[in-house]
Amino acid sequence: METADLIVIGSGQGGIPLATDFAKAGHKVVLFERDALGGSCVNYGCTPSKAFLAAAHAAGRARQAAKLGINTQVQVDFPRVMERVRGIRARFNQGVRQRLENARVQVVCAEASFTGERIVTSKDVTVQAPLIVINTGTSSAIPDIPGLAGTPYLTNRNFFDLKELPKRLLVIGAGYIGLELGQGLARLGSETHLIVRGDRVLAQEEADVSQTLAAALQLDGISVHFQVNVEQVDYNNNIFTLTLSNGESLAGEALMVVIGRKPNTDALNVAAAGVELDKKGFIKINDQFQTTTQGIYAIGDAAGQPAFTHVSWEDYRRLKAILCGEQRTRSDRVLGYAVYTEPQVGRVGMTLEQATKQGINARAVTLPIDQIARGIEWGHDLGFYRMVIDRDTNKILGATLVGYETAELVHVFLSLMEADATWQVLEQSVHIHPTYGEALPSLARLLIEDD
Repeated sequence: METADLIVIGSGQGGIPLATDFAKAGHKVVLFERDALGGSCVNYGCTPSKAFLAAAHAAGRARQAAKLGINTQVQVDFPRVMERVRGIRARFNQGVRQRLENARVQVVCAEASFTGERIVTSKDVTVQAPLIVINTGTSSAIPDIPGLAGTPYLTNRNFFDLKELPKRLLVIGAGYIGLELGQGLARLGSETHLIVRGDRVLAQEEADVSQTLAAALQLDGISVHFQVNVEQVDYNNNIFTLTLSNGESLAGEALMVVIGRKPNTDALNVAAAGVELDKKGFIKINDQFQTTTQGIYAIGDAAGQPAFTHVSWEDYRRLKAILCGEQRTRSDRVLGYAVYTEPQVGRVGMTLEQATKQGINARAVTLPIDQIARGIEWGHDLGFYRMVIDRDTNKILGATLVGYETAELVHVFLSLMEADATWQVLEQSVHIHPTYGEALPSLARLLIEDD
């Protein structure tokens, strides 16, 4: 049995910097990774998806430029698009490998499981350490639909291995992955159908966010089938046929299943270490990331944290500070996220409904993007900016931005909220004209007008 100072299980965006920092400080670090180094972000998440969407949205914008008086004929070289995506992914993956090698982290490329309280074993390596960090992430949840198993359906895990553009794409699920990749293939030329169990897309967001995105998808020619379930999947002669609960059937050359995520904890045998899981299989942690076993911590989405790279990265920064004796917690931060459809969705903090449910005396103001000078000039009609504030303290509680590049704009609210600023700080700011950012002080000024 080997000994180490730190064991990291999983090479996601929190585990990698933690492992390299400790190794550079002179500690012996062993990292176990059963799959590609870099975790989901580098290999089948942020990096390849946004490289893919760069091409898809370029094509979509060109096609929709007719209202500006620009008529174009778009020709998509899909193999070249995907070759570029895979090239960027490979470069990032190699960068992770080089970073670990330079830091002299011992990497074990194998499935890891606990065989004792602080003992981790792969097929031919057993390591004991006083400190263990679990960073195993999540993977696609697959529904138990008759006929689905054994077919070559897509998830975000194998989507980027596509070599040819499918003539018809069927998507089960309407969360952010389904919308991003589904809209992306539609903009590159696939006839796309979304099968939605509920009555709206991106159902975790406010209703008008869903309505705006549904309108945008329709502009791209995407068919959205609401309030239906898939009862049967048939795959014959390279064609998927879905039987829906409303009696209809849909056929396509590709099927993508994106109904949600599940934690990668099944193979860990955490019971051997005394680590407890919740009912959904996520690792139980306290506010300092510690599991139910002393010396074992968990970060990222395997521990039920929001499934975003920046969250895992900030988990790493906080856990490192905690291990160094600082008073940090996983809650001492303002969290935001974005959906990279077009229009984009930028989100931070609470919605009005969420604030009201917590008993906060809150109010919201909304500014449609078609009332913003830059939106009118650029022909962007869909979207809005919304801010939620606490009436009693004037603090900003949250923001929802739907529109062009709102993933960038939402950082204004992130910074203001991190600084505990009031909405008056934004109202008094002088933003450049004409920009989309100029509308943020205008949004705040609606609070004055409404008084």
